[in-house]
Amino acid sequence: MKNVPIALSGISLVAVAILFYLHFSTSPKTSQPTFVAAGDLKIAYINSDSVLKHYDYYKEVRVRFEAKGKKLDQDLQNRAQSLQSEIGAYQRNISTMTIGQAKAVEEDLGKKQQNFRLYQQSIEQDLANEQAKVNAELYGNITTFLKKYGAEKGLQAVLKFDTSSDLLYGSAGIDITEDVVKGLNEAFQLSQTVKKDSVDAKK
Repeated sequence: MKNVPIALSGISLVAVAILFYLHFSTSPKTSQPTFVAAGDLKIAYINSDSVLKHYDYYKEVRVRFEAKGKKLDQDLQNRAQSLQSEIGAYQRNISTMTIGQAKAVEEDLGKKQQNFRLYQQSIEQDLANEQAKVNAELYGNITTFLKKYGAEKGLQAVLKFDTSSDLLYGSAGIDITEDVVKGLNEAFQLSQTVKKDSVDAKK
C-alpha cells in the first residue's frame, strides 16, 4: 500500500550526513592521495553517493529492506482485500438482515477496520524503527572508519560531497572516496567472515 514506507530514500538522506571534525595530533604519512593543508588544517572529502552505491553493507541492507517492505505491502493488500470482500458481502445481503443482524455485522466490520488501521500503523512504525537502526549503523560504520583513517593520514576534517552539501568543489587530490569504499568493504567482509565462523562453531 502507498502508505508503507518501503523506499530507502530516508536512509540515504540521514546516513550520508557525514560532516564532522576530527582532532588528531599524529604526523601525516606519505601516501596517496595527497592532501592539501590550509594552514595547519588537513582536510579531505568523500562523495557520499558513490560510497552508498559501492558499499556492500548498504547494498545488502537495501535488498533486505526492500524485500521486507514488499512482503509487508502484499500482506496489507491481502488483508485489505479480505476486509473489502466482507464489506461487499454485507452490502449485498443487508436487505435480508434484521436490524439487529445488520447492527452486529456493522460493529464487527468496524472493529476489523480499526484493527486493520492499527496493524498498518504498527508496520509503518516497525519499518521506521528498523530504518532508524540502519541509519545509525551506517553512520556509525562510516564515521568509525573515517576516524581511524583520519588518524592514519593526519586529517583533521572529512567532508561529504554531494548536491546537497556546502562543498561545491574539491580537487581529486583530496578525494578519498575510493579508499573509504575499499576500507568499508574490507571491514564488512571481515565482519561477515567472523559472523559465519561464529555460527559454524555453534553447530
